[in-house]
Amino acid sequence: MPNTRWERIGGPIKELRLPYEAWQALRRQGITTLDRLRASADQLHTLPRIGPKTAQVIREELARVTSSRQRP
Repeated sequence: MPNTRWERIGGPIKELRLPYEAWQALRRQGITTLDRLRASADQLHTLPRIGPKTAQVIREELARVTSSRQRP
Protein backbone atom coordinates (compact mmCIF):
# COMPACT_ATOMS: atom_id res chain seq x y z
CA MET A 1 0.00 0.00 0.00
CA PRO A 2 1.49 3.38 -0.99
CA ASN A 3 2.28 5.94 1.67
CA THR A 4 0.25 9.03 0.81
CA ARG A 5 1.85 11.14 3.54
CA TRP A 6 4.38 12.55 1.07
CA GLU A 7 2.07 12.68 -1.95
CA ARG A 8 2.25 16.19 -3.36
CA ILE A 9 -0.94 18.08 -4.11
CA GLY A 10 -1.80 21.56 -5.31
CA GLY A 11 -2.73 24.22 -2.80
CA PRO A 12 -3.25 27.95 -2.40
CA ILE A 13 0.11 28.91 -3.90
CA LYS A 14 -0.30 28.42 -7.64
CA GLU A 15 2.02 25.92 -9.36
CA LEU A 16 3.42 24.60 -6.06
CA ARG A 17 2.78 20.94 -5.20
CA LEU A 18 3.39 19.95 -1.57
CA PRO A 19 2.29 17.29 0.88
CA TYR A 20 -1.02 18.11 2.57
CA GLU A 21 0.67 18.42 5.97
CA ALA A 22 3.09 21.01 4.58
CA TRP A 23 0.19 23.07 3.23
CA GLN A 24 -1.49 22.96 6.63
CA ALA A 25 1.68 24.03 8.46
CA LEU A 26 2.27 26.92 6.05
CA ARG A 27 -1.34 28.06 6.35
CA ARG A 28 -1.11 28.08 10.17
CA GLN A 29 1.91 30.37 9.85
CA GLY A 30 0.13 32.70 7.43
CA ILE A 31 2.34 31.76 4.49
CA THR A 32 -0.10 31.83 1.59
CA THR A 33 1.87 33.52 -1.20
CA LEU A 34 5.01 32.66 -3.13
CA ASP A 35 6.69 35.87 -1.94
CA ARG A 36 6.06 35.04 1.73
CA LEU A 37 7.31 31.50 1.18
CA ARG A 38 10.50 32.76 -0.47
CA ALA A 39 11.06 35.14 2.45
CA SER A 40 10.66 32.27 4.93
CA ALA A 41 12.55 29.59 3.00
CA ASP A 42 15.70 29.67 5.15
CA GLN A 43 13.71 29.34 8.37
CA LEU A 44 11.15 26.70 7.36
CA HIS A 45 12.68 23.99 9.54
CA THR A 46 12.09 26.17 12.63
CA LEU A 47 8.35 26.52 12.05
CA PRO A 48 5.98 24.35 14.11
CA ARG A 49 5.09 21.03 12.46
CA ILE A 50 7.72 21.40 9.74
CA GLY A 51 10.69 19.12 10.21
CA PRO A 52 13.88 18.96 8.18
CA LYS A 53 12.45 16.55 5.58
CA THR A 54 9.33 18.64 4.98
CA ALA A 55 11.42 21.83 4.84
CA GLN A 56 13.62 20.21 2.19
CA VAL A 57 10.60 19.14 0.12
CA ILE A 58 9.23 22.70 0.27
CA ARG A 59 12.58 24.22 -0.74
CA GLU A 60 12.94 21.79 -3.67
CA GLU A 61 9.45 22.62 -4.90
CA LEU A 62 10.09 26.34 -4.48
CA ALA A 63 13.30 26.01 -6.53
CA ARG A 64 11.44 24.08 -9.24
CA VAL A 65 8.72 26.74 -9.54
CA THR A 66 11.22 29.58 -9.44
CA SER A 67 13.43 28.04 -12.16
CA SER A 68 10.46 27.34 -14.41
CA ARG A 69 9.40 30.99 -14.17
CA GLN A 70 12.87 32.18 -15.18
CA ARG A 71 13.03 30.15 -18.40
CA PRO A 72 12.65 32.17 -21.61
